[in-house]
Amino acid sequence: MKIVAFFITVSGAGWAIWWKIDAKVEKVKTETAKEIEDQRVATQDLRDDLAKHQLHTAEKYITKEGLRETTEQIMGAISGVKTAIDNMTLRVDRVVENQSKPARSTRAN
Repeated sequence: MKIVAFFITVSGAGWAIWWKIDAKVEKVKTETAKEIEDQRVATQDLRDDLAKHQLHTAEKYITKEGLRETTEQIMGAISGVKTAIDNMTLRVDRVVENQSKPARSTRAN
């Protein structure tokens, strides 16, 4: 009988220890699950912020290729204005040359 009581006592102590360990494991699982969920929410917030920033960057800034194309267009327009000014200078020169010559009369006086 003492042996049975001894085994029941050892078994009871074993179950008590197991119960305490299991309670701590469950507590850690619950805390970990909460932390994981918090991290998932924080990660999603960061992804949303990154997507907003990428959209803002795409809307407000230009790529190197786009800048190159725009610069070429502006330089072409400036070249066209320079050509027009050069032609206007030639025309003004002709007008000035014609004014400095004595006027010819086409009538016979």
